[in-house]
Amino acid sequence: MSRRSSNVGVAQRVNAVPDGRIADFVHAVGALVRRVRAVSAAHELSWSESAVMGRLLRDGPATTAELARAEAVRPQSMGATIAALEERGMVARKPHPSDGRQVNIVLTAKGTAVCKSSKDAKLIWLAQVMARLDDNDRETLFAAGEIIQRLVENDG
Repeated sequence: MSRRSSNVGVAQRVNAVPDGRIADFVHAVGALVRRVRAVSAAHELSWSESAVMGRLLRDGPATTAELARAEAVRPQSMGATIAALEERGMVARKPHPSDGRQVNIVLTAKGTAVCKSSKDAKLIWLAQVMARLDDNDRETLFAAGEIIQRLVENDG
């Protein structure tokens, strides 16, 4: 199959979904993300600060350069984010275990507690609002989550 004919197939699939439905979907997902973030906003972390702390919680210590690459930001921007978190006692700098020239960023006990508290608040809120749905809607929502995960993983 030529590249042109495969592009035509993609165009037909894209045109099969009305633009309004895509916009509605994007709006709904965005509203959900904003609402979940608002639930855990008690610690007043910026989006980038929350992302860095979440990554450190999931993946463990990392250099500023590694964090910048992972979050697709410039090292200077990541440095500013790390400095703000360090000032608030959320992260600390520790010697790199194998390269004495580098420094790892690690979550402090306070940073870990904030991450877990934020995650708990999100999960509790979601569990409460999802409990109001009937069983079919809940199963549909869980299936949609799996589909969204596949979309994200296959985007590349």
